[in-house]
Amino acid sequence: MPYYMIQGAYNPEGMSALVKSPQNRIAAVKPAIEKLGGTLKEAYFSFGDEYDFVIIAEMPDNVSAVAISMAFGAGGALKTTKTTPLLTATETLDAMKKASGAEYTPPMAR
Repeated sequence: MPYYMIQGAYNPEGMSALVKSPQNRIAAVKPAIEKLGGTLKEAYFSFGDEYDFVIIAEMPDNVSAVAISMAFGAGGALKTTKTTPLLTATETLDAMKKASGAEYTPPMAR
């Protein structure tokens, strides 16, 4: 199954709710990921510069990955979410090999 990095940032109301009533949001999102056929691999909170948390999840497909991101966003506590597909080193090497056979010609200055 492919891996995805899901990043999110709380809006002021969402952060206020967490400060007033601290809760383990990682434990709260794990069942939702699993319900869509995924597995929560890692999750971290950050210092809130651009994003407040990052989740690494294994999901069955792109549709499921976007669906969980949409579900997070639809909850109303986030100002933004971002989902990034991740590749293993082996997958990246395979992509490099395919790219070398693509016979792409870059634009040239005249």
